Amino acid sequence: MEEERRKVYVEVDVTHRTDGTARPQRIKFENGEVYEIDRVKYCCRAASTKVGGTGLRYTVLICGTETFLFDEENGKWFVEGKNRATL
Repeated sequence: MEEERRKVYVEVDVTHRTDGTARPQRIKFENGEVYEIDRVKYCCRAASTKVGGTGLRYTVLICGTETFLFDEENGKWFVEGKNRATL
């Protein structure tokens, strides 16, 4: 059974290149955790089928793990975060 996900908005440090493309460098969560993006593998316009929302979907490698980072193109970025079990 696939784990339930939720939309988690994050801060993103981005390099804007002269050719008009953007390259996300690192993401920061509300709790202060910062993750360097090792590599951007792919970028395309897509929707998140797990949490809703559309925009540019970046397929990125963080600590060797492939994940999606979404740019809603309104200044907001999000990831598909895991729901935490409640006790």
